[in-house]
Amino acid sequence: LDLSLLEDVWEKPLKKVFPPISEKAEKAKSESSGEETLPEFAVAAHSSISEKPAQKNIGFSARPKVILPVFPGTNCEYDMERAFRLAGADTELFVFRNNTKEQLAESLTAFRKKIAESQILALSGGFSVGDEPDGSGKFIANVLREHEIADEVMTLLEKRKGLVLGICNGFQALIKVGLVPFGRICEPDEKAPTLTYNTNRYTSRIVRTRVLSAISPWARDSSIYDNKIHYVPIAHGEGRIVIEEELAKKLFANGQVFSQYVDENGCPTMNEPDNPNGSAYAIEGLTSPDGHVLGKMGHNERTLGSDDLLKNIDGCKSQNIFAAGVAYFK
Repeated sequence: LDLSLLEDVWEKPLKKVFPPISEKAEKAKSESSGEETLPEFAVAAHSSISEKPAQKNIGFSARPKVILPVFPGTNCEYDMERAFRLAGADTELFVFRNNTKEQLAESLTAFRKKIAESQILALSGGFSVGDEPDGSGKFIANVLREHEIADEVMTLLEKRKGLVLGICNGFQALIKVGLVPFGRICEPDEKAPTLTYNTNRYTSRIVRTRVLSAISPWARDSSIYDNKIHYVPIAHGEGRIVIEEELAKKLFANGQVFSQYVDENGCPTMNEPDNPNGSAYAIEGLTSPDGHVLGKMGHNERTLGSDDLLKNIDGCKSQNIFAAGVAYFK
């Protein structure tokens, strides 16, 4: 049987409700080949992955501690905590309360102390306060910009050489405060990259990605730098990276583009549904200049620890950034 025909029959009943690709992509496909080409700098990086990271391990003598804040509306903390525990870390969930001014003040003070006691800050996915105000991740971003929290995060990164991870909603917050790609918390700038609404609607599916650069501590695992196509779940409505070309060129040259969306041949693509959100230059993940901060849209935490998950998906489903992060401290 023709697999493309079977796929069409399967998708057709709900195609109007859950379109596999956006109307814009459908129109482009009908009017031409539908192929949107990528510039050479965004394609050439796939010729070979960076070498295994040359950075020395930090030599932390005990199990690194990961603090996972639970913000109103985030929902992936248990999965991420489990992934870090499987990798050998100590973890702590911290519920950030904001029902009253007093609770908010208490939470800010306690959160700062928790960061000071940890080696890794991990921001989970979800929909913090319903993706308000005016866009995803802004509540978390505002918390990170609070001056004492901001100082403690920068102390973690610069003085204690710790790590920060943000997945989905967490990535949205990291890019809005500037930790990716600039490596510092800075004021909003209209020229800075951001994550905004998908070209399609909210999308939940499995996507193909490939890692471009292994300069980051978050790539210190053979499941990452073996240069495979990875199958990773995504679930978001605002995952489209918008970035100016000059900055994009710099990030590719610096090795700060951690991963891209790719087609079945492993080539980066702008075409839906392989690029599920229309992200510029097919970018799925970015790092800070030194690689200590990683933000990505794919939910790696959902594919670890069980061979029974995604059984109908053939291919590599283990991209263990959590083991890589923990290994950095051992």
